[in-house]
Amino acid sequence: MKQQIYYYRELEEFLNSSLLSHQILHVDLYDNQIGDESASVLGSALANCINLQNLILSLYYNQIGAIGASGLGSALANCINLSNLTFGLSNNQIGDAGAQGLGSALANCINLSNLTLGFSNNQIGDAGASGLGSALANCINLSNLTLDFRSNKIGAMGASDLGSALANCINLSNLTLELQRNQIGDAGASGLGSGLANCINLSNLTLDLSSNKIGDVGASGLGYALANCINLLNLTLDLRINQIGNVGASGLGSALANCINLSNLTLEFRQKQFISFGL
Repeated sequence: MKQQIYYYRELEEFLNSSLLSHQILHVDLYDNQIGDESASVLGSALANCINLQNLILSLYYNQIGAIGASGLGSALANCINLSNLTFGLSNNQIGDAGAQGLGSALANCINLSNLTLGFSNNQIGDAGASGLGSALANCINLSNLTLDFRSNKIGAMGASDLGSALANCINLSNLTLELQRNQIGDAGASGLGSGLANCINLSNLTLDLSSNKIGDVGASGLGYALANCINLLNLTLDLRINQIGNVGASGLGSALANCINLSNLTLEFRQKQFISFGL
């Protein structure tokens, strides 16, 4: 029998619903300015949805900080049957503490197989990226993961730690990392690649590192690292608006040529120096 999808756009309506009956749930509170206090109320209700299997939680533009994000995560840890989670928290203010707290809680969702986290524009730095990655390393059943960290403050350490941590997700086969408009640089690009090279079952990778001050060294290092992803079939790599010249482009291309099982490659490569000449 097909399970019913419950969809709510008002917090009160969801709070008054039959929480135990929810198995497939979508709560959309986009731009409701609910803040930490109402986020905690929402979390308390979600903690009672113990039969929940699939959840889409849309909380963009809601003035949610670290306390609210951590509380929501703790609530979801009670949903022990949760296997599919899409959690949109972009354009809030969760910061490092919120990312770490949410990650620590999600680490208890041991049955998660599909996870999408939208954290763009949230003032997250190295500590937040590292903490979230370390926590997700405990989600050993993850097979599909999308992390949206656009427009944050993640540097080389955060990117490297994130890659190293994800290598512990041994069943990960599909990964999308959106890291554009951070501060990753050469060391971060190389470190991230080195970590991802240990994701032994990775077959599909989308990696957006546009606008990250990556130069020749970072591009080459990233390429040589990804060449070790021996099961990689499909790769989309966005390196636009960086500082990569001919040496980096050549190094990247030569390295990726060693991905012997790669069947589909999409490479976005337009650089500032090319734009200035109209190319």
